[in-house]
Amino acid sequence: MNENVLEKLKILAESAKYDVSCASSGTTRKGTTGALGSTSGWGICHSFTEDGRCVSLLKIMLSNHCQYDCAYCVNRRSNDLRRATFTVQELVDLTLEFYRRNYIEGLFLSSGVLNSPDYTMERMMRVVKELRTIHHYNGYIHMKAIPGASQHLIDEAGLYADRMSVNIEISSEENLKFLAPEKDHQSVFQPMKAIQQGIVQYQEEKQKYRFTPRFVPAGQSTQMIVGATPETDSQILNLSSSLYNQSGMRRVYYSGYIPVNEYDKRLPALKQAPLVRENRLYQADWLMRFYQFGVDEIVDEKSPNLDLTIDPKLSWALRHPEFFPVDINRADYAQILRIPGIGVKSAKLIVVARRHGSLDADKLKKIGVVMKKAQYFITCHQLTTFTVQEATPEYIRNILTVKPKGKKPIPKNQLSIFFPEESEA
Repeated sequence: MNENVLEKLKILAESAKYDVSCASSGTTRKGTTGALGSTSGWGICHSFTEDGRCVSLLKIMLSNHCQYDCAYCVNRRSNDLRRATFTVQELVDLTLEFYRRNYIEGLFLSSGVLNSPDYTMERMMRVVKELRTIHHYNGYIHMKAIPGASQHLIDEAGLYADRMSVNIEISSEENLKFLAPEKDHQSVFQPMKAIQQGIVQYQEEKQKYRFTPRFVPAGQSTQMIVGATPETDSQILNLSSSLYNQSGMRRVYYSGYIPVNEYDKRLPALKQAPLVRENRLYQADWLMRFYQFGVDEIVDEKSPNLDLTIDPKLSWALRHPEFFPVDINRADYAQILRIPGIGVKSAKLIVVARRHGSLDADKLKKIGVVMKKAQYFITCHQLTTFTVQEATPEYIRNILTVKPKGKKPIPKNQLSIFFPEESEA
């Protein structure tokens, strides 16, 4: 590899690592003498497909030069760091070489805003166009759309990329303007809307014409930074819900704020990223997307932030003990989905399995139900532990969060020791 290109690769792969919207696995095993393989090559990250496969992507920037001075970004123009820019041909050749050597299965391409949004977007579009039309590259391509770029460039790029994304970064426009005065939500929502219109148009034309050119077949995604500004989880999740329902968003990513510019006094003084909060937001996001929860059920005015000590599904269950216990042999699919410890796959298996006979605790375990949680919220045959109705939500919470070694859940016949009034009832 040309030394000049290699040096650019080191710089631009490092600059791209803070964008999480390609779902990096976070693995850090390095190649060592006498061993085979490495998961930490320059610019290589790992993403997961819908069927659970892990794929390797070349995660790279076209350029880390940027005309913006966003407080939270490592590539802001006021930072004194090494800068580099690939030519279109260099990036095309690099992608093909990595692919031919079986280092990667796809490309994740982003960039700082070099000269202007249109100037940057046009060069990124040329990279993916040349890969597709000249080299007939059929691997996965995730491409960033540059806020403020012209719609005709977005439309053309969408013909060659599998997925496109525009990062919102900060969920409220007021705080976005505070940390990035040169940006606004309109510049983000405009290309986002253009991508969505292209996807809808493609789907409609596909019904009429068999050979309609594909347009962003894997949909679009976005990313929000968590912890850099004082938005509540309610504000963040309400925006995510709106994007899923109105913009056809395929995925919203949440990135715990990493203090890369500690000298900027507008930013909070954090020692590390708020990873627990980030994890809870992903769990809440899944409840909205796959578990039929409304955002107002997960967070509300009384509880605008997620509970960091327990997952949001368990938190909802403990706030609504009147919904439980659920008869696992009679409840419908929607009710079963709301039981802590039962996932989408397990809920479907329960509905199918009970057609052939009643389910008990042993059968539920074989199906994949996490009985450590679920047992307090269900009724079925041979279930010996008490439910949330026989105890209190606070006590169930303590059982599930405090884990003394060697102790098992308390059976119903011993409940009177702790809750005599409930056992008598």
